[in-house]
Amino acid sequence: QVQLVESGGGLVQAGGSLRLSCAASGRTFSNYAMGWFRQAPGKEREFVATISRSGSITYYADSVKGRFTISRDNAQNTVYLQMNTLKPEDTAVYTCAASGTYSTTARTYDYWGQGTQVTVSS
Repeated sequence: QVQLVESGGGLVQAGGSLRLSCAASGRTFSNYAMGWFRQAPGKEREFVATISRSGSITYYADSVKGRFTISRDNAQNTVYLQMNTLKPEDTAVYTCAASGTYSTTARTYDYWGQGTQVTVSS
């Protein structure tokens, strides 16, 4: 089992920045690729970003590319999502997840956090 706890969400004005953190415990963190997903009210969950086990490979949804950066610190068992130039359409619950496979597909992720709310005001 891997337990994931997100933090860092909040209310920010459009154009602002937030940094989300996801702390992992349980099994060896570096054995898992990590991803961030988000779900806005009335919408389906969507992929945001993923990072490989070592952190050497990342991939982003087109909607966040160039604005968001995913990173990880395997010594601290933590994955981050730096979000810059935030837009109102970024408003959602952001959830981190762990997968044995580097993937953009939610169904391949085995462990999920509870999520953290990000609200971007216009």
